[in-house]
Amino acid sequence: MSLYFFLNIASFLVPFLYSFETKMKYIKRWKAVFSAIVITSILFIFWDIVFTKMGVWSFNPRYHSGIEFIDLPIEEWLFFICIPYASIFIHFAFHYFYPKVSLSDKIVKTIYWVLMILLVPTIVLHYDKLYTTVNYILLLLVLTYTVFRVPDVLNTFFITFLIILIPFALVNGILTGSFIDEPVVYYNDSENLGIRLGTIPIEDIGYAFTMILLSLVLITKIEKK
Repeated sequence: MSLYFFLNIASFLVPFLYSFETKMKYIKRWKAVFSAIVITSILFIFWDIVFTKMGVWSFNPRYHSGIEFIDLPIEEWLFFICIPYASIFIHFAFHYFYPKVSLSDKIVKTIYWVLMILLVPTIVLHYDKLYTTVNYILLLLVLTYTVFRVPDVLNTFFITFLIILIPFALVNGILTGSFIDEPVVYYNDSENLGIRLGTIPIEDIGYAFTMILLSLVLITKIEKK
């Protein structure tokens, strides 16, 4: 088993097994959860394929199986199922066990405007860096839509994302070279800000935020139908 495959399965396994827990009844959300993950993954896999072809990032054959589809290792395809599933489970588990813990609408709006103030100049000043620019534009688009159309999602997600960052730091840290000889995923630093949290490019946090938030918005829409 390749290291990348192991990380996917290890991330997915515990949330998957707890999905059958009888009180939380997470399994009843599967239709919406998997539908949202599939829709979101179509966007992110397309982005992934394009950026791989452009050399924005690449995959170390030492740590994947060598089985590729459209130039992406099979493990990379699994990433867009396993990691969002685990992250979304954490979000809903927190909401189940702590239903009264949430941010006010005022705080959500404040965080939104702070992010706007930080990210818009970053995009303008670094428009020639593909990962930074595409990443933060998509983040702002998804975030703005959520703030003004489905703000309830953010009342909890701004909290749960901080929790999600803990396993994210472990898994993404290994993917970017922490604790191992070489990175699983190489980043072309001429296409990002070159700022790393440990081994993790700072843009990866925005990437994860957008991917999970988009899935949660879709789940909300699907479950309201």
